[in-house]
Amino acid sequence: MSEIVLSDDKARLDVARVHGWLASSYWSPGIEREKVERAIAGSHCLGAFRGDEQIGFARMITDHATFAWLADVWVDEPARGEGLGRRMVGWFLHHPQFEGIRRFALVTRDAHDVYAAQGFHPLLRPDRYMERLAPGFADMLQSES
Repeated sequence: MSEIVLSDDKARLDVARVHGWLASSYWSPGIEREKVERAIAGSHCLGAFRGDEQIGFARMITDHATFAWLADVWVDEPARGEGLGRRMVGWFLHHPQFEGIRRFALVTRDAHDVYAAQGFHPLLRPDRYMERLAPGFADMLQSES
């Protein structure tokens, strides 16, 4: 099995594959390809590659100075269990462009242990956080409860 290489070169991303992964996820079911393309364009993205095949994706929405939001961490099913998700998250957390960031944030339904191992924890002051959700997205989240 060949080595897995991480790259933040957006030109290497297999956008069709990333779109397929995200469209099948619980957090963005059915997302339109155009939205995925816009999200990639506006984020610091990371691809994981085994040879020429993309097997993972993650992105950070950030100002590269004070705040960063981790999103869309995905590892292709056959590559799961190899620690690739943790490796991609660690890549961002230890990359020189993210040095000095005061707050990294994310939302997850089922990967708390993956992120806790990287130093993430529940909000210290949840009463200070607010959000505004699109009506359709709010409906989707409420139906999960």
